[in-house]
Amino acid sequence: MIYQINHATSIEVVRQKKGMRMSKVLIIVTNHTKFDNSKAAPTGLWLSELTHFYDVFEAAGIAMDIVSPKGGRIHVDGRSLGFFVMDKATKKRRQDPAFMTLLENTKSISDVNWATYDVVYFAGGHGAMWDFAENSELHAKTADFYEGGKVVSAVCHGVAALQEVLLSDGTYLIDGKRGTGFSYFDEGIAGVKRLVPYNMEQRLKDRGLQYSKAMIPLAQHTVVDERLITGQNPNSATVTAERTLEEMKRVASGT
Repeated sequence: MIYQINHATSIEVVRQKKGMRMSKVLIIVTNHTKFDNSKAAPTGLWLSELTHFYDVFEAAGIAMDIVSPKGGRIHVDGRSLGFFVMDKATKKRRQDPAFMTLLENTKSISDVNWATYDVVYFAGGHGAMWDFAENSELHAKTADFYEGGKVVSAVCHGVAALQEVLLSDGTYLIDGKRGTGFSYFDEGIAGVKRLVPYNMEQRLKDRGLQYSKAMIPLAQHTVVDERLITGQNPNSATVTAERTLEEMKRVASGT
């Protein structure tokens, strides 16, 4: 039993006893690796925003698949591997060949059946400002997923995936919702304010998001608006994962 091996959450035990389908999470990571400035170091996935989320759901015994817009090998932003930003948990994942193999040949968003998942999670990294924001297929699938009563979660620049998602009534998914994402002020702290293609914070506000951020730059900040969960920065990934897991349980229980 998964409960005996991985200490799965009570909701998974109930589902097994009732013969129901096990919960499953779709994690989407960026393929994009370049800033528009050719002299800038490559970008890509911010590793901890994947690993921290993965750790929470693995501990809960929840199955996960990691995919990307185009599929293929995922580039990890070298800045996310720095001494001051890569914690022990992420370092452990980085040194685990089995885990890192999951990033060697990802399936594309078109290669998986979104109907089989209960949560979609968009991990960050500056690359997401391009391929998450510009992918109409990704936006349509996300709209269908959310309108199907399922949970949508994103952290940091992963929130860029949500800014162009239109629901069936023509409104933006984030219009009128409470949420967050990497702030424009923090782009300056990260040293890339002149490299990013747009002000994501302002775009989110323009689409109607009731945007909020931590009082202290780069501090943890996660916002839950029912089935929409967003985190501001890498330091928010764990709490965002925990809140996403809670919301998944709530939806599954029908409360």
